[in-house]
Amino acid sequence: MSTTTAADTSKGRPVRPRTDPEPPPPGGVLWSIAGDIRALLMLPAAFTLQVAHPAIGAGVDQFSVFRTDPWGRGERSLRSVQLWVYGGDEAAEEGRRVRRLHKGIQGIDTRGRRYHSLDPGCYTWVHATGYPVYLYAGRYLMRRFTPAQERQMYREWLQVGRILGIRDRDMPQTVEEYREYWGRMLAEEVEPTKVARELMATDIPLPPPGSSRPAVRLLLRLAWPVLRPAFLHFRAFVTVGYMPPEARAALGLAWTKAQERRLRRFSTAVRLLVPLLPERLRYLPIARRARAEWRAGAR
Repeated sequence: MSTTTAADTSKGRPVRPRTDPEPPPPGGVLWSIAGDIRALLMLPAAFTLQVAHPAIGAGVDQFSVFRTDPWGRGERSLRSVQLWVYGGDEAAEEGRRVRRLHKGIQGIDTRGRRYHSLDPGCYTWVHATGYPVYLYAGRYLMRRFTPAQERQMYREWLQVGRILGIRDRDMPQTVEEYREYWGRMLAEEVEPTKVARELMATDIPLPPPGSSRPAVRLLLRLAWPVLRPAFLHFRAFVTVGYMPPEARAALGLAWTKAQERRLRRFSTAVRLLVPLLPERLRYLPIARRARAEWRAGAR
């Protein structure tokens, strides 16, 4: 465990050390997949499942900038996820930052119930959605995990939950308990909320991505009327395709045999081609740096 000490400067007395939860271990299951560029294809399904919760969907609908700044929001969320896994000493501080960010989010959900974004029922679900998506989409894009790897991944997922401030009593502690929780949430809570439907829509407004280069930014704006429909169709395709079938059923989403064949062809190409890329292209920046530092330390 890593510890952080501070002093009470007003009275000159030291305060008790704070013990921070450790991020997942280098070389573990999450360490190998969370920073891989193929994980980018899994995130839309996980995010859509998050906002399919009535309270989370209401909170995102009211407080998020996902409509006005979708690219910036996505980039910030991705950086946060990377820090939870690869951030070392920064991981716990990023977890605290996320909790502070959500502290004031509260209101009435789609079923007329009062909610607060840090209520365990809401906050745990946001984190919990990633595990089944990694397992299911990983079969297509990376590999089929063994039962031992599934259990190891879940133990590491619990570690990430602790970084986010989720108490052990609020999160299923075993894979078996998680499966019961997952089935109950799909049966009792998940619904096709307004935000979930928007994330799978192919006919909604979407601003073009920005760029630090003026020429690239101008080119994107000019080409966006053509690129936007293609991007929205692709996003909807991978969102539904990489969502576990039982989650699709809970949301009433159709998935045809023809779509499944297309997904398998696309996934096979990605699964075979990405490992051939050099590491600087295969891994996201935070993950790439952490992996390099870990190897250097091991040597």
